[in-house]
Amino acid sequence: MAAGILAGIAGAGVRVGRKPYAAAQAVLGCMIAGTVTPTFATAFLRDWPLFLAVVLVTILVSSLLGLLLALRGGLPGTTGVWGTSPGAAAAMVVMADAYGADVRMVAFMQYSRVICVALAASLVAHLWVGSGASAVPETVWFPPLRLPALAGTLALAAVGGLVGALSRIPSGAMLTPMLAGAILHATGLMTIELPEWLLAGTYALIGWRIGLVFTGEALRHAAQVLPQILLSILALIAFCGGLAFLLAQAVGVDPLTAYLATSPGGLDSVAIIAAGSPNVDMPFVMALQTVRFCLVVLAGPPLARAVARRVAGRNRSTGESK
Repeated sequence: MAAGILAGIAGAGVRVGRKPYAAAQAVLGCMIAGTVTPTFATAFLRDWPLFLAVVLVTILVSSLLGLLLALRGGLPGTTGVWGTSPGAAAAMVVMADAYGADVRMVAFMQYSRVICVALAASLVAHLWVGSGASAVPETVWFPPLRLPALAGTLALAAVGGLVGALSRIPSGAMLTPMLAGAILHATGLMTIELPEWLLAGTYALIGWRIGLVFTGEALRHAAQVLPQILLSILALIAFCGGLAFLLAQAVGVDPLTAYLATSPGGLDSVAIIAAGSPNVDMPFVMALQTVRFCLVVLAGPPLARAVARRVAGRNRSTGESK
């Protein structure tokens, strides 16, 4: 994305076509589906009322922050609600693009949040256990492949992406394989196999799609609203910290477990930190993170529509008063 931004500002006319972008969305949907494991299902069923309550409150607060940014922060339309969504950064960017939001600002906000959340979680883990989480595991770019699982995953991406694209549902190329794959993967009927080189290519396509439409004016606007964006991110992190305290008191889980479970996004970095921290209940953390990850994707469109109506109503009333 950074390379695309530099090229876009320099006036490059190249763009990522619709078909490669749809293919990247389908692979991203399969990646999300792969997070819904049988272990997650067991942990979710054990504490599902608690998980849903925590996730829904977090989504509500992030949506209110997005509404405030839309009304007072100089962000157009539904950009604020997509940008403040607490997780699924790549999916939020894809869906914001499909729903006509300013995808450049959404990407800027989402990846600013990812950085801040990862730094905060690392700092809390370091202070709590006296040493940081274990080192980030080395990426194996070309691991031994389970060819039947890879073939099944690619078939899911191709068929699901095609059905989703033909359905004309916004982000259907991502949502259809995501929902079908989540059911199949959670029930053990299929294994999602996505090697790192394939995911890297997917992220690159999405990053180029966003970055290449940046202009100097868009970058200057992002710099102007950065203080409001950082304030909203810090407010969300602080709220989730308070929620973690209440969660630890209510169900008796380890405070670090509660903090990592409620941390607003960065599922992969939270998983690494949790794995390297002693006494952390890993299934609890990953189940709550995964529930929020999936609900954020599903709740994004109705929340964006609600914010759009609220902003439009505010604009109409302001115009009438003038």
